[in-house]
Amino acid sequence: MSQSDQITFAYWVPNVSGGLVVSNIEQRTDWSYDYNVRLAQAAENSGFEYALTQIRFTAGYNAENQHESVSFSHGILAKTERLKVIAAILPGPWKPALAAKQLATIDHLSNGRIAINVVSGWFRGEFDAIGEAWPEHDERYARSEEFIRSLKGIWTQNNFSFDGKYYQFKDYTLSPKPLQKPHIEIFQGGSSRAARDMASRVSDWYFTNGNTPAELKKQIDDIREKVKANGHSVKIGVNAFIIARDTEEEAHAVLQEIIDQANTEAVNAFGEAAREAGAATAEGEGNWAKSTFEDLVQYNDGFKTNLIGTPQQIAERIVELKSAGVNLVLSGFLHFIEEVEYFGEKVLPLVRELEAQPHLPAKSA
Repeated sequence: MSQSDQITFAYWVPNVSGGLVVSNIEQRTDWSYDYNVRLAQAAENSGFEYALTQIRFTAGYNAENQHESVSFSHGILAKTERLKVIAAILPGPWKPALAAKQLATIDHLSNGRIAINVVSGWFRGEFDAIGEAWPEHDERYARSEEFIRSLKGIWTQNNFSFDGKYYQFKDYTLSPKPLQKPHIEIFQGGSSRAARDMASRVSDWYFTNGNTPAELKKQIDDIREKVKANGHSVKIGVNAFIIARDTEEEAHAVLQEIIDQANTEAVNAFGEAAREAGAATAEGEGNWAKSTFEDLVQYNDGFKTNLIGTPQQIAERIVELKSAGVNLVLSGFLHFIEEVEYFGEKVLPLVRELEAQPHLPAKSA
């Protein structure tokens, strides 16, 4: 099997404080730069190909401190050799001209290892706090689509012109353009109709919250159908909180301890904000419409993906995700460095062995 046919792995960069579960359980992780450099080096040596920085402007849900995503991404790239870092960017605070130039420069400095995650925004309180306009739900995705179309045009054309509702350009030429061809990879998240439709038109990658293979396949089939109609192509990434232990009992005991020690006030506050955001979608529900309290303890439904158990169990479930159409697993961990290394040593080799078996369907393009 060629490397391009293999499922790939990313991890959430802890550039915000509080870890990835809203719980009072010990999380051996740190939002400092020094810790993140050690983590990034461990991750690329353990077989991870991508890292995703988080974008936050305000405190909340255990994240009291936040490093800015693009500059932090560049800092990690400076200390690694192979890892590609995906910088999260919010249209609104960022304008496409600045983002395009900023990322093109980092692309040159990192020898083509920067990517972008365009986050349309779901938490109005954050936008209000920094004085940014808050368009309605579908309008935020319309703005993000114009943002992506602008980036692509700037990165691939000379004398680029664009006359959109949110952004306008006239005969703009960026030089130098990025090293990556045709352009820097563009990721995007969301589970609403507007998010999936946008991905099917303009994004290279689509991130979705954690879920079962069967439920993910419904989303992926929907996107694939739209992609064909649009003459586009898109790859799929899914969020997963991974608890890999030597025994199944130990792994599930850790999960139960995380939930038992959940920060109830913070989880409920997040759930309320998420429900308000979901109610604003055209279909009246969003990413977390069917999430229970326990699901929301990991705020991107990472427990739902069920990568919890022994290395063999987790490897088999990852292959099931691949069969459903998943191209990338976006991973979170309780104790980051040690668990990233355990995953690389114990789980990833089993995934590659299972992928090499001839009965497994090839990964979707």
